[in-house]
Amino acid sequence: MLNVVVGHSNDPDSLSAITEVLEQCQENLDGKLPQAGILFAAIDFDYAIVLQEIVQAFPGIELIGGTTDAEISSLLKFQQDSIALMLFCADEIEIYAGLGRNLSQDPILATQQAVEQAKSKIKNQANSQLCLTFPESLTVDGVAIVEGLKLALGKDIPIFGGLTADQWKFEKTYQFFQTEILNDAVPVLIFSGNFLFSQGVASGWHPLGKKGKITKVDKNILYEIDGKPALDFYHHYLGGLPPSGEYPLAVFESETEEFYMRAPSVYDPKIGSITFLGEIPADVFVQIAQASRNEILDAAKTSITNALNNYPGKQPNAALFFSCAARRLLLGTRTIEEYQLAQEFLTAEIPGCGFYTHGEISPLNGGGETRLHHETFVTLLIGRH
Repeated sequence: MLNVVVGHSNDPDSLSAITEVLEQCQENLDGKLPQAGILFAAIDFDYAIVLQEIVQAFPGIELIGGTTDAEISSLLKFQQDSIALMLFCADEIEIYAGLGRNLSQDPILATQQAVEQAKSKIKNQANSQLCLTFPESLTVDGVAIVEGLKLALGKDIPIFGGLTADQWKFEKTYQFFQTEILNDAVPVLIFSGNFLFSQGVASGWHPLGKKGKITKVDKNILYEIDGKPALDFYHHYLGGLPPSGEYPLAVFESETEEFYMRAPSVYDPKIGSITFLGEIPADVFVQIAQASRNEILDAAKTSITNALNNYPGKQPNAALFFSCAARRLLLGTRTIEEYQLAQEFLTAEIPGCGFYTHGEISPLNGGGETRLHHETFVTLLIGRH
C-alpha cells in the first residue's frame, strides 16, 4: 500500500495556511498516519508555526523541506506565495529523514551525516532505492553537495530534488528538518523497500555551433575553451552578446548526446573568464545552448511524458516536479503553463507537488549517476509495486 496526499494553501497568514493544508491532507488520509512528508514554502512564512503544526498533527513524522522560488501542486497549480505539503503513507516502504549541518564547512562530512542518520533507522539496509534532498544553495556549490551524497549513498542510488531558493533575492534560503529551521544544511529523505519509480528530464535548450573543449577551469570559474578565453567562445556564437541565463552551456561528460546545463552568472571582460552557478569539470566538451519560450514549455511536456513512458507499473501514486527559478524568470506570465501541461498527462487521482529551485538534482534520462542541472524540468513518479 502507498497512499500519497497533498495540501496546498496560498493564505498569507502562516497559521491559517498550514491549518488549511492539514485539513486538506487529513481529508484524504482516511485516518492513516503518514510516515514522511516534504514541505515547500515561500520565503515569508513563519516556519516555526508551520513545522510545529505539522509535527503536532502527525507525531513521529519524518519531515524535510525548504524554501522556494515558487510552488506547484495538483491542487493550486502554480503559486508564488504559498505552502505545499506532500505526505507519504506506506506499509511496504521505509522512508526516513536525515540531516547534515554546516554544509559549507565540509560538504562531504555534512552529506555523510545526513545519509547515515537516515539509513541508521532503516531495517532493510540492502534495499535503499531512492533519495530526496532539498539542500542549501547560496553557501556552497550544488555540485559539491551532489558529489557528497553520491559518495555517501553509492553512485547507483538515484538522488532527486532541488536546491532551496528565496524568490530571486539570493540572500538566505532555509531548509527544514522536523521542527528545525536551518541554513547551510542538507536534509535528505531515503526511500527503501517495495516501490516503483521513473523519471523524465528535459530543458528545451538545444546546442548551437560546434563543441569546444574546456581547457582551463577552476571549479565554477571557466577561463578557457579550446585554449582561448571563455568569453571569446560566447562572443563568437552570440555576436558579441554577453553570457546570460538565456544562453547556458550544455555540458557533455560522455560520448553520448546527453548533456546537462550550467547557467552563467557573471563574467570578467578583462581576462575573459565566466563564473557559472555550478562547477564544470575539466576536459569535457561544451556548447552554447538556446531556447524559445515555446521550447522551454515543450520540455515540461517531454519531461512528464518520458517519466510516464518509463514508468514500470500501471499507474504512479505520486508525481514530484523540480523546475528552475531561471525558467520561471524567462517564462514570466507563461510559467503556469508548465503545470498545466503536467495535468494534461496525469490523471486527476495522481497527487502532484514540487517547487522552483536554484538547481535541479536528478540522474540524466538514461539513468546512471546523479547530476546537478540548471534551467531544467525534472519529473519523478513514485508508485506501489
